[in-house]
Amino acid sequence: MRIIVHGGAGSPPDEPDERQQVLDEAAAAGTDETDPTEAVRAAIRTLEADPWFNAGVGSAVQSDGYIRTDAGLMTDDREAGAACSMPGVEAAIDVARLVKEETPHVMLSGVHAVDLAEAYGVETGVDLWSERMQEKWDDLDEYPEGDKQNHAEWVSERFGGDPEGEQYSDDTPTDRDHDTVGAVATDGDHIAAATSTGGRWLALAGRVGDVPQIGSGFYCSEVGGVSATGAGEDIARLNLSRRASQFLEDGLDAQQAADAAVAEFGDLVEGSAGVIVMTPDGDYGEAYNSDAMQTAVDGEL
Repeated sequence: MRIIVHGGAGSPPDEPDERQQVLDEAAAAGTDETDPTEAVRAAIRTLEADPWFNAGVGSAVQSDGYIRTDAGLMTDDREAGAACSMPGVEAAIDVARLVKEETPHVMLSGVHAVDLAEAYGVETGVDLWSERMQEKWDDLDEYPEGDKQNHAEWVSERFGGDPEGEQYSDDTPTDRDHDTVGAVATDGDHIAAATSTGGRWLALAGRVGDVPQIGSGFYCSEVGGVSATGAGEDIARLNLSRRASQFLEDGLDAQQAADAAVAEFGDLVEGSAGVIVMTPDGDYGEAYNSDAMQTAVDGEL
C-alpha cells in the first residue's frame, strides 16, 4: 500500500513539528491496511481524532456556536459517498463511507446523516470542541444575534478574505481558516481518495464547503485520486479535484497534474488551495499556493 496524506493548506501552522508527527502516523496507519478504502479511512481517522487539525475533534466553529463536520470518499470505480453538516460526529469519514456502501445515494446531510451514523454504530454526540477553538470562540468581541439575516450579515463581514484586506477580521484565526485533511491510497491496482473537514471559522450556520462535493474536495477514477484543501467556495466553483484528474487524463504525471491544477486555480481566483494526487502505480504529487501545506507519504507497492 502506498499513501499520501495532507493536513490542510493555509498559513504556517503553530507547532509544525507536532503536526508533522501526526501526519506521519496517519500515513503509517494507512499503509498497515490491505485495501485502499481502508487505508484512507485509517489515515483520516487518525487526523480527525487529533485536535491539531480542522477535522473531527479539532474542527472550526460556525456562527451559531456549533461545530459541524463534512467528509467525502471515492474509489476508482467512481463509486462515492459523502456526508455533511453533522453536529457531534468526529468520524465524518466513516459516515461518508456508510453513504457510499450502505445507501443508493452519494450525499446525506445534517441530522439525517447523524441518524445514519448512529444506526450503524458510528459514535455520535461527541464533544468536538478543542481547547484552541474554545479559546478563539471565547475571545470574540461580539457574537451574531437575531434571525438568519442578521447572522448572514455578521458572517459576511468576517468570513474568509485576504488577511491584509478589509474583508478579513482579527477574529479569524488564520492558521485554522483553510485546514482540511485528506488522503489518497493505492495498492497498485485500485485507488481511493477521501477528504474530511470541520469547515471554516465563523461560517454561516449550516454552510457546506467543497469537501463533501464530488469533484471539488475529492475525486477518484481509474487514472488516479485527488484530495483538495483550501478556500472551499473557490474550490467548489472550479471543481479543483476533478480538474486535477483531467490533467492526469491528458497524460500529465501526478506532480505535473497537481502543479497545473493549482496554477490554473490561482489564475482564476484569489483564494488559496492545495491538492495531493496519486496514480494507481504509486506516482504522487502535491502543490499549493498558500503559505504552507504539510503532507506525508508512506508505503511501497
